[in-house]
Amino acid sequence: MKWLTRDGLIAACAVGAGTTWGLGWGGLALLGAFLLSGSLLTQLAQRQGPRRTARQVLANGGVATVAALFGAWSAASGAIAAAAADTWATEVGAFSPFPPRLITSGRRVTRGTSGGITALGTLGGVAGALVIAWLAHALAPRGAAPGLATLTGAGVAGMLADSLLGATLQGKYQCPACDARFERGNTVCHEPVQLTGGWGWLDNDGVNLVATVSGAAVALLGSH
Repeated sequence: MKWLTRDGLIAACAVGAGTTWGLGWGGLALLGAFLLSGSLLTQLAQRQGPRRTARQVLANGGVATVAALFGAWSAASGAIAAAAADTWATEVGAFSPFPPRLITSGRRVTRGTSGGITALGTLGGVAGALVIAWLAHALAPRGAAPGLATLTGAGVAGMLADSLLGATLQGKYQCPACDARFERGNTVCHEPVQLTGGWGWLDNDGVNLVATVSGAAVALLGSH
């Protein structure tokens, strides 16, 4: 598949198999809705990013799979809603006519800056969470899923957690020669990049993982 590397494809198959084993075909359909919608939005935004690796696949879908293996429909749905909200916010936000602003300060930042949000992107994220919440509610075994508001809130909470961590604790790097900014420390521009802020070990994949954990936790708490 052109969206995934070889190890990414293996990881995606494992995530799909684990989710199906734990929650049945309904869980797989929920996961598939997230993956398909995110990929279509990426194409619609005409973004040609690198293919997803196993690490990226697990960061977005691993929490849902673990929850599924424990039979926790609400937690798995919350994790997927969070992943969808974050993905939709990024892709829909690409169409915003206004530059993003940092979630912590409101300062204007360049597009693609971690922690930068737009009104359009935020609305897109809410829509993504709502779509997954509706599907989860429709596909869940009787009494297994919390209400639409809870699952939508779980997705939005994960999206906001992603933005907050991206603005504050995620590692930020800069080329010492040209001042270009990057999110990964293994990048070489004119020279090897240097850490300028955040935690060097916390990259975008780690932030995505925390976001899905947040979504799962909110959904799980809301179901009790």
